[in-house]
Amino acid sequence: MSKYLSRVLVPMLLLFLSAPLVLAQEEAPSMQISDVIQGGGAVGWMLIGLSVIGLALFIDNMVNMRKLKLAPPDVVDEIEALIEAGEYQEAMELCEAEPSYFTNIVAAGLPRLNASFEAMEKSVEEMSEEEQLKLFMKLGWLSLIAAVAPMLGLTGTVLGMIMAFKVIATSKGAAEPADLADNISLALITTLLGLFVAIPMTAAFVFLRNRVVKTTLEISAVVEDIFERFRPTKS
Repeated sequence: MSKYLSRVLVPMLLLFLSAPLVLAQEEAPSMQISDVIQGGGAVGWMLIGLSVIGLALFIDNMVNMRKLKLAPPDVVDEIEALIEAGEYQEAMELCEAEPSYFTNIVAAGLPRLNASFEAMEKSVEEMSEEEQLKLFMKLGWLSLIAAVAPMLGLTGTVLGMIMAFKVIATSKGAAEPADLADNISLALITTLLGLFVAIPMTAAFVFLRNRVVKTTLEISAVVEDIFERFRPTKS
């Protein structure tokens, strides 16, 4: 499923990021992509840089926030077998040797086996919250890009309009449309680039956030099942 999603979403993301340039070519056949990029000025280059960073973050999170990475099946099976056999020290050593979302949570509970079940359960819950926070902090960069991109586009819009009005103010007679074209083009291109960076980044963030929530819930259920055997039976 994750392979299918990566094959579908990555091309879609690339399509979103390249759409402004495609549209510009369709509406102005004589305009080259390089003209559109240069027309955005420094703000346009910043937005293109953000799109590249966002795409890299998206691919990295797609690869590293899979259940296969957060809870490797062979490690889960081996830890379950060691705990079932009562080899708790060996299970702890395996957790330390194979750090991951799953093993970090299990490693927090194993030292509390001699304490009360409530103390062990609390340690597991606290580590689970900490590990989830780390994952969401990584996803937060996508959300930041999605929020900053339209504001950068708006900055370019304001700069373009300021320069256009400056041309009008300094012209001796009525300003010719050609004199204003470059500045108005800057305003429109940066606005469009900002939107076409923000839209796919927002979609990518929501998709990955939902997948992380689903995956961490599944892993929490596995961890809970492992430690449930230590719950004292009611007399």
